[in-house]
Amino acid sequence: MRLRLIPRDEQFFDLFVDDAANVLGGARLLEAMLRTYDQPEARAAEIRATEHRGDEISHEIGHRLEATFVTPFDREDIYALISALDDVLDLIEEAADSFVLYRIEAPSATAVEQAAIIVKQVELLHEALVHLSGFRDLERYWIEVHRLENEGDQVARAAIARLFHEETDAISLVKWKEIYGLLEATIDKAEDVANIIERITIKHA
Repeated sequence: MRLRLIPRDEQFFDLFVDDAANVLGGARLLEAMLRTYDQPEARAAEIRATEHRGDEISHEIGHRLEATFVTPFDREDIYALISALDDVLDLIEEAADSFVLYRIEAPSATAVEQAAIIVKQVELLHEALVHLSGFRDLERYWIEVHRLENEGDQVARAAIARLFHEETDAISLVKWKEIYGLLEATIDKAEDVANIIERITIKHA
């Protein structure tokens, strides 16, 4: 009986890794879009395709949950994990689209820095999920994700303060405040994923 269930468990863990790898792909596309900013529309379209792929992976995990009697850990935690990963990618897509919709001529250094923080966080989340099945030695991943969230919070606050001090065009101020807010929300949501991984690990350690 135990041997029959092991492949099911591994399939779940593999899907979590696939999901995180897809989110990481989206995060890297966003950072590349902002660093080069040569074809923002094309980059945003690539990120939309990545988001659609994320929906497919989430649906696959959902169908597997419905069909599996014994899951590797609590169903509510599985749903929370895939939902939070989806939210990270949704926010990445929204941020990318905002640069196109608002016709931003060039990204700011702050936006590039925020995108780089998101990539670092998702790299850590992906690595944590690669090792999740052992439920051990994952603390360093969520600790670093938390540290990066604090760093991102400071970056965003300083940037918004500068906006209100230096930006004379009201429309530009509103656009950039929205973009910084979206990128900060993405960083916050990545921390939520880390919190879920921490909760799962503590339950099963």
